[in-house]
Amino acid sequence: MSVLVVGSVALDTIETPFGEAEEVLGGAAIYSSVAASLFTQVRLVGVVGSDFPQEHIDLLLRRKIDLAGLKRREGKTFRWSGKYGYNLNEAETLETQLNVFEDFRPEIPEGYRDSELVFLANIDPELQLQVLEQVSAPKVVTCDTMNFWINGKREALLELLKHVDIIILNDAETRQLANEPNLVKAANILRGFGPRYVIIKKGEHGVVMFTSSSVLSVPAYPLEYIFDPTGAGDTFAGGFMGYLDTCGELEEANLRKAIVFGNALASFVVEEFSLRRLARVHLGEARDRFREFKRMSHFEEM
Repeated sequence: MSVLVVGSVALDTIETPFGEAEEVLGGAAIYSSVAASLFTQVRLVGVVGSDFPQEHIDLLLRRKIDLAGLKRREGKTFRWSGKYGYNLNEAETLETQLNVFEDFRPEIPEGYRDSELVFLANIDPELQLQVLEQVSAPKVVTCDTMNFWINGKREALLELLKHVDIIILNDAETRQLANEPNLVKAANILRGFGPRYVIIKKGEHGVVMFTSSSVLSVPAYPLEYIFDPTGAGDTFAGGFMGYLDTCGELEEANLRKAIVFGNALASFVVEEFSLRRLARVHLGEARDRFREFKRMSHFEEM
């Protein structure tokens, strides 16, 4: 089994109240791929420039991520620069340089087209649709999106959602896409657009999943030190998809465990800048934190 991940690969410059990091590895496809690789084989589709450091390629190869779909183009790699205040839920974008990512058109290698699990990280929904045209018969398609696409490419996004099983987005994006301030009502509206499952990221307040018959709310893992929240949502999505790939069936019990594993990995990535902590996490640590989530949330009946 394997997970196909399509999205951005970047070099990030980040400032938080707890430090700074310059030109470090980032991008939605990177965070989600590294997280998913803890559980399963990952097929990565993205683009980098001629300046992309070999050390980052080596990291991905050590995680046994298949890079046949990662294209290197002449020019500079996509760069993002952001700053966080003490409200670590929101970043202030200081600069975005699309560079080679501006002309990114996902080309799915022939050997990837039988992928059964597909994660469409946050890119133009028209490009996400192009990916689905190139894969044969995926069992599970999950997508992420953002306010920029909700505003600027709404029709393409709504068309995409007809072909998606799971959508992952934050609470503000949920309200915006549904045009509904109440999250419960908004999630039901989104399910009416096509996805069977709506997963809402709430930053330091955890994550909520809505299905046709139930609601699952999982808190964020309580951490004393948080250095860099960049990529936490993408790490969650990658951990979620990676574990789901080990389950075989898209059943609610499996989805619930996948969400907890996603939350567990997201709690690791914020402990250091970039992927420095996530790259060191091993499966035993993830399982330990999974069990801590279970203990933290358990209570007896009356």
